Amino acid sequence: MLVINGRETAEILSMQACIGVMQDVLAALSSGDAVQSLRQVMPLMGGNLFGLMPGYLRQEAAAGAKLISVFPHNHDRGLPSHQGAVALFDAETGRLNAIVDGRQITAIRTAAVSAVATKLLAREDAGVLAILGTGEQAVSHLEAMLLVRSIREVRVWGRTPDKAQRFAAEMAARYGIEVTAAATAREAVQAADIICTVTASSVPVLNGEWVPKGAHINAVGACRPHERELDSALVAASGLYVDRLESAVHEAGDYLIPLAEGAIAEGHIAGELGGLLLQQVEGRSSPEQITLFKGLGLAIEDLAAAQYIYNQALVLRKGVEVEM
Repeated sequence: MLVINGRETAEILSMQACIGVMQDVLAALSSGDAVQSLRQVMPLMGGNLFGLMPGYLRQEAAAGAKLISVFPHNHDRGLPSHQGAVALFDAETGRLNAIVDGRQITAIRTAAVSAVATKLLAREDAGVLAILGTGEQAVSHLEAMLLVRSIREVRVWGRTPDKAQRFAAEMAARYGIEVTAAATAREAVQAADIICTVTASSVPVLNGEWVPKGAHINAVGACRPHERELDSALVAASGLYVDRLESAVHEAGDYLIPLAEGAIAEGHIAGELGGLLLQQVEGRSSPEQITLFKGLGLAIEDLAAAQYIYNQALVLRKGVEVEM
């Protein structure tokens, strides 16, 4: 068994490579070549969570699961909110091939899936990016968006102004583009072509009346039925796409709450990203349409990333071999 730590995971799994891996696995999921069950979530004390996310990649003969803890207040302790590992098995022999750091996979593949959605749904001329949130996903989403669109201006908003200012300064220096901290979320999204909501909020941080016509939104923060980042008016006004239909109708508060309110009807979801990749689903209908990708994060994405990392680690002689 190979143990691959977070540093090695980040070295092996570049954002560009991960975007390609996510395209392939999302298409495989929609075609039935990849299988997963709904995540199981166990509540822990203090509002914390422990999750189990199993899946199976038929073509790669790989099976396994991500084990993850979600501790929203860990940032106050100087710790990441999401920590875990992906256990990767050989689906032909049952051998445990690898344990791969789950935090780095989550950070990279979440933004890579948003990049796939942006490639498929955002206008080709999209150049102004707004990011709501200042944490790890804000950093990875900026990197991912720069790979799929010619971004010329970035605006960031967060609940802590100092963090937003630091993010803006660091990212401007890293990428050599204009990055500014906005005083409000509304100010951040004004005239934005692409909006990424990557917050830990359980109530709306983005309202429909603020969003310009023709914008594309990647909403990846809220991941439970009672949580959402978007108001109902925005969801109702958008063409809604998801990573997995079964997951969305059970877990996505950004869909379930507007549905319960009567703001949208069943069938409001236009389709899966995999369906778009397979050309089974229609995408953006006009330059003025608002498109919305609601991402929950899927077991199959973690497994595909872990399988790629494992294969590359064997070639590059990375990781530590452990006898079981």
